Amino acid sequence: MTLLTVHQDNHPTPATTATGTGTGTGTATGPHPAAEPDPATQTSTETKTGTDTRAKTPVDPARMPRLTTTVPREYVHRSTLAEVFLTGCEQTGNTHYTLTAQWPRAHTFFTTPDGTHHHPLQAAETIRQTGIYLAHAELGIPLGHHFLMRNLHLTTHPQHLTIGPTPTDLTLTATYTPHHPHTKRPTDFTMHITITRNGHPTATGTGRFTCLTPTTYQRLRHPHTTTPTNTTSTTAAGTTAIGTSTAGTQHQPPNPPPTHYGRTLPHDIVLTPTPHPHTWQLTPNPHHPILFDHTTDHIPGMVLLEAAHQAATAHTHPTPTTHPTHPTTLHATFHHYTEHHTPTYITTHTNTNTNDQTPTTHITAHQNNTTVFTAQLTTHTPTDTTHKNVSSR
Repeated sequence: MTLLTVHQDNHPTPATTATGTGTGTGTATGPHPAAEPDPATQTSTETKTGTDTRAKTPVDPARMPRLTTTVPREYVHRSTLAEVFLTGCEQTGNTHYTLTAQWPRAHTFFTTPDGTHHHPLQAAETIRQTGIYLAHAELGIPLGHHFLMRNLHLTTHPQHLTIGPTPTDLTLTATYTPHHPHTKRPTDFTMHITITRNGHPTATGTGRFTCLTPTTYQRLRHPHTTTPTNTTSTTAAGTTAIGTSTAGTQHQPPNPPPTHYGRTLPHDIVLTPTPHPHTWQLTPNPHHPILFDHTTDHIPGMVLLEAAHQAATAHTHPTPTTHPTHPTTLHATFHHYTEHHTPTYITTHTNTNTNDQTPTTHITAHQNNTTVFTAQLTTHTPTDTTHKNVSSR
């Protein structure tokens, strides 16, 4: 069985954070404060030094406001705090959880080119974080374990992905289904997640996760877990890609502008055209701060999802329109690890739904003549009304 892993760093166990329950070392336990002296009888020493020797009334932790923060970044396998979207979690049943999350107004990557909507793949990243967080924080999977995501099914609602004047606060409901319920820990499970915003469904998704111990992962990935040599090549987009072969790339057609792929910045493009129609080489920038948040021994799954989105955009709309298309449904399967140092090619073909004329693009990633990733992606173009509502905020 061959799968694709989700991002993983072997972070140390995060330091315990004070929870404000009154049991920590910071709780005041001294005697009651002395009576307040008459200001007229204060000593001249106190007046000169400005030192107030009166005892302070201890603060009752129960009366302190509950503040919002992110969950520990180690629990979602991210290196940067700014990329942690989850803010809290509460168990509501044996296999049910309610979580909170927040998306920033101006994310550097998960924003549509016109700046009006959160990018639908931000929902995919939030689902990825939810599955890993619950495994660590609620299901007992130790830090240092590796995660495989076998598949991901995602449906988004663009009308509820608009960016407002404040960050987008979200509520998530998650249910996990263990595939081996009698084991000590649920190391293989499916997570069903619904993301809502002000009571409106924003996205729903399902992903299957498998957890591996460090020993098992090393055995499974050998010899790819060894540190690779720093062999790089320059792509037609002007970025540097890890381990992409230079053979056959000298006569490739030039890369079109980023808007051709549904992006605005060149360093966000992960594809390079080939002489073959509807075929691209996977050439992500290994220094991308979001897609390569930390070092991995394979191409991360989010890179493949982004490649699917860019390829579908280029295939379906070779001439970009003023209104960008939004992926509304995504069904992705990770068949094998995608290695850094072997060329990977992305191919596409499109079918049109005869009922509503909605195009569905089928994406396949090949490496060493083996299918490593497949996806089906349906897109939607927001109406003028949607954009007018957004622009009037």
